[in-house]
Amino acid sequence: MNNYIHALELDVRDYECDLQGIVNNAVYQNYLEHARVSFLRHIKFDYAAYAKQGILLVATRIEMDFKAPLQPAEKFFVGTNLERVSRLRFAFVQDIVRLPDQVVCVSARVTGAAISASGRPMLPVELESALDAYARPAPTA
Repeated sequence: MNNYIHALELDVRDYECDLQGIVNNAVYQNYLEHARVSFLRHIKFDYAAYAKQGILLVATRIEMDFKAPLQPAEKFFVGTNLERVSRLRFAFVQDIVRLPDQVVCVSARVTGAAISASGRPMLPVELESALDAYARPAPTA
């Protein structure tokens, strides 16, 4: 868990699994989103306050690689890192890692942006500060 800016530990709940007895692929997106919101709280970014002001953080692209399944009652953590993609875009680079064996079950990259109430792209000051403090540069192609 030490290779991440933020790690959130969770348990698989029975109702998150499909008939095969493994976590349904759509549920992984819920885990990732919950961890991103937890990360924003961790860095003191008040996501809800910005939404009330009409400033929204939106996902513009989600890439997920499924590597191993999770099953009911298993423990796991979602590790989150932050990358600056461009002047106005950022990415949450996340892994879902099963415990205690540390197997990476899902690797994801969620690219996002902030938009103002008028629909124009912008970057809130607190998020700019977080990017300056925590973000790694995005890999170049």
